[in-house]
Amino acid sequence: MSSSAEPAAAARSLAQSTFDAWAPSLLMLFDGMALALKVGFSASLITCDAEGRLRTSLLSPGELYAPDARHLAFALWPSSRAVRALIFADEAVAARRTGSHAERVATTPRDLRRARAALTFVHEGAFHQVQLSVETMCAAQAGEGGLSGQPGTAGGLAHFIASIDAGEIQQVGYARLTSGIAFELAGAATDRAAVLNRWESQIEQLRQAAHAHLAA
Repeated sequence: MSSSAEPAAAARSLAQSTFDAWAPSLLMLFDGMALALKVGFSASLITCDAEGRLRTSLLSPGELYAPDARHLAFALWPSSRAVRALIFADEAVAARRTGSHAERVATTPRDLRRARAALTFVHEGAFHQVQLSVETMCAAQAGEGGLSGQPGTAGGLAHFIASIDAGEIQQVGYARLTSGIAFELAGAATDRAAVLNRWESQIEQLRQAAHAHLAA
């Protein structure tokens, strides 16, 4: 006979699962559609700056777009610390160009623009953490002119695209997360409508840039 302690222990245990591609529900979350229904959701983008400090940027549904099951495009303010951290990481990797011949041969142009970040959020009662390998969507690649090493911008935002290195989902049996960092739009109805219009424009710019980048 199993003891009564076993169900109690199971309820207290931490359930973890991993993934390397967006599940259908997550792909729908980041598909850039029905943005009005996604108001309140936010995800935390964690980057590491030049001094080794971890920085967190909060991203709304209007700044996140998944072009397919293995990628995530996102938009950041060009002056933000996250952009500076990602560009610093890009430059640190690019410094490998001055390394040995073997290192230069093994490094592709795309590798030279990769940085690391993590995205965390709550969805369907569980905590998600996704390790990302990030590329700058360069201005020239985005069809906007400019230096090849600088992020493309549209609508005043800098564009990046990331591939999923590893994702992890955590849950416990005794509790269900009801939200992560949540928000509501402030102001009059016209102000809220303006935000949604801006999000739709940002997503369309991200969509075009991401698909052009992946097709290149």
